Formats: sequence, C-alpha cells, structure tokens
Amino acid sequence: MSTPRSVKNIIAAQRTQEGAGVFIWRSLGGQALPELDPFLLLDSFGTDNPDDYIAGFPDHPHRGFETVTYMIHGQMRHKDSTGGEGLLGPGSVQWMTAGRGIVHSEMPEQKEGKMQGFQLWVNLPAKDKMCPPRYQDIDPADVPTTTTDTGATIRVLTGTANGVTGPVTDISVDPLYIDVALDAGGSFSQPVPAGHTCMVYAFDGSVEVGGTHLGLNQLAVLGDGDEVALTSQKGGRAIIVAGRPIGEPIARYGPFVMNTEGEIRQAITDFQSGNFL
Repeated sequence: MSTPRSVKNIIAAQRTQEGAGVFIWRSLGGQALPELDPFLLLDSFGTDNPDDYIAGFPDHPHRGFETVTYMIHGQMRHKDSTGGEGLLGPGSVQWMTAGRGIVHSEMPEQKEGKMQGFQLWVNLPAKDKMCPPRYQDIDPADVPTTTTDTGATIRVLTGTANGVTGPVTDISVDPLYIDVALDAGGSFSQPVPAGHTCMVYAFDGSVEVGGTHLGLNQLAVLGDGDEVALTSQKGGRAIIVAGRPIGEPIARYGPFVMNTEGEIRQAITDFQSGNFL
C-alpha cells in the first residue's frame, strides 16, 4: 500500500539576478534553503520582457556537479569548452555533467517574446566529481509526453511516469524529473522511491500536494513516503524532482562544488592557471 508524501516546508522563490543580469526566481540555493541533497539549486526564469533576459549567461566555469536546463518557451544557445554546441528550444532539455571542469555559455537567440524555463543543479558523488565533462542535449520531440484519464499531461525528462521513461540516462543519483500539467479538477499520483529527496515547484496556476496548496513560484519540500499525489482545483502546472541523497560533505564556492575546502582552492587555481579541463 502506497504512502503519500506530505509537505514538510514551502519556500517562496525570491526574485534575483544571475548571469549578466537575467532576472530569475530562486527557490533552492538561497538563504531559506541552501541545498537539498542531492540538489544544490533550482532557478525558474519566465518573462516576456527582453530586458530581463537578453544579457544571458556568458562564459562561466563549473566543476563537481551537473547543470540541468529545461526550456518551456524561448531559445538559448549553449556553447562550451569541449567544443559542444546546441540550441535549446521550447521543450528541450540539456543535462550537462561538468565533472572535472567545463566553461560554457547560454545566450538567448531571440530579441523579443517570452523566455521561460528552469535550471537545476545536481550534485555529484566524490567518486564522479573529476569525471570527464559531457552533456546530453535532448530535442523536444525526444521528450515523451503521456496523458492520464484523470486530467494530467506529463512530460518525462528522466525517470519513469505513467509507464513512460525519459531520455536522460546514466545519472548517478537516479533522478526523477517530470513536468505535470493538470486540468481543473485533475489529479496525478507519482511513485517515488522511499528515501529519495523529493520536491515540487508550481510555475503555472496552482496545485495541491498531498492536500496542501502550492501557489505560483512556490517550492514544496516533501517528507517521507513512496508516492506524490497532486491535484488542482482550477488547473495548474508543476515540476516534480526527486533523487537519491549522496550523504557526503559539501564544500561550495560559486560555480564549484566539491567535498573539501582544499578541493575548492584547487579548482580556483586550476581555472585561473588555464589548467581547468
């Protein structure tokens, strides 16, 4: 018999700036919730004002974790120091494993219209922190969509939902990342392994998580159990993100996430000396 997860805490996302001046809503990675093992950051961006996004995210380094970009609306071009390049359009996903080091940029390829999406940071265990960098660039057509007879439409980025498995593979924390749109009066239940960290973020309308209301740009941190139950009285859309905790010390400095302060100092030295990759 399933045990639905209840809401432990609700975090209201705070508006701030990142990159060269892009306005974002930060729910995870700020003062209210610095981290949620294995997740380090969750930013939502969404605006139809070009001044809020046009400066983009010029070249910047990462080491020791993974960045996940999920586009809802708009277009961003990714380029990185490995020679990788790709266009992120509506519905596309990029799961980039920085590993031992990568320098990349994400810049808008539009001067008007709506830009909306998410960036999630996922920690790497110590054994993988210095792995070769790579990225999985997933076209929108390759992200499966499934519907239920309870008024839910689900896009599956990674993990399995409603019998459908997402295209992102070989991630150490065994993640689940799904986008759930609910009709008014709709409902959806998602199995999540007991012991996995789980959170829900509402980004359109509102939803109820285990009976608790979750409004626009709010993050729900969920407690123990093996199922997430979503409903919506008036219609809403949310992402469900879950993963296996790593349970290791975290040392963090800007774009570097390692296990010790010594490793952070080495990352800074490697980057400054040009020996980053």
